[in-house]
Amino acid sequence: MLEDCKTAQERWGGVHALIDRWLEQRYDMLVTLVDLREFCDADLSAVSKTRIDTFSEALMDYISAGHFEIYPQLREEAKAFEDREALAVADKLLARVDASTQLVLDFDNEYATPSRCQRYTDRLPGWLEKLGGSMTERFDLEDQLIGRLHAAHAPVDVARVPDDQSVRTD
Repeated sequence: MLEDCKTAQERWGGVHALIDRWLEQRYDMLVTLVDLREFCDADLSAVSKTRIDTFSEALMDYISAGHFEIYPQLREEAKAFEDREALAVADKLLARVDASTQLVLDFDNEYATPSRCQRYTDRLPGWLEKLGGSMTERFDLEDQLIGRLHAAHAPVDVARVPDDQSVRTD
């Protein structure tokens, strides 16, 4: 049993570090969101394309890391542990995450060029409000995903989610 635990930690310890970096990226993206919101509140007409791009790049990097690094790693871990129930939960959660992904892609497209930024500056506060709400829901779903697909298989000292915390797929 101890050897199995050691093997799992060696194999999936890197996933834990990857998740930690991704959660730091989440925090950094939120800082840029708050910064842009505050700037909009102070003087919407002075919001630059550069400031919008900084936020949009942080947002795109965050969701890309989730889709192309984190989610596949979590699924591979669940497969390695033959956790079919976790994979079913993952499918449900990831289907719900896709809605916020589309919103992010739409935002990125809306502010893709300097002329579009200038034309749609007045819409920016509304976009930031929608994105903030969508990201809040996304973070909850992602946290559930991590809890079900990674923490459930992690050694006790690495697990992040208590055993009694349920995963909501509704």
